[in-house]
Amino acid sequence: MSGTATRRPSWREHTIATLAALGYRRGGARNAVVELLDRQDCALTAQEIDDRLRAQGRSVGRASVYRILEMLNELRLVQRIDVGQGVARYERHQPDGDHHHHLVCDSCGQIAPFSDPTLEQAIERVSRSLSFDVDDHDVVLHGSCIDCRTDDEA
Repeated sequence: MSGTATRRPSWREHTIATLAALGYRRGGARNAVVELLDRQDCALTAQEIDDRLRAQGRSVGRASVYRILEMLNELRLVQRIDVGQGVARYERHQPDGDHHHHLVCDSCGQIAPFSDPTLEQAIERVSRSLSFDVDDHDVVLHGSCIDCRTDDEA
């Protein structure tokens, strides 16, 4: 019996292996998007991804960023999160199911991640009570951040 724990592959490693297994060749633009998403803690818009890649000196066309994100979403490697007002954000879809949810300020667009084990238990309870298999979910709560609330009260 070995005392070493088996290391799970990172999201980046999992994504690259999945793409290779599906016959996708390694592309510079796709790798740039995957590497950028791998370093993020929360969801980004396609525009934010494009801006950050450009700031890093990576020349990836905006249309390519959108195509790559849609492909990764279809393969369930990223999750598309609709935060309202026609805005979609993208973040890693962890192979182990680990995830968080989002608070969105409807005034300034700020997004904040949150996790709540009690909420996860409630979703599981609803799933069981309705005999419905929930494959995936995201909770997006809309409201006002503290800065916008303070501005409104001033």
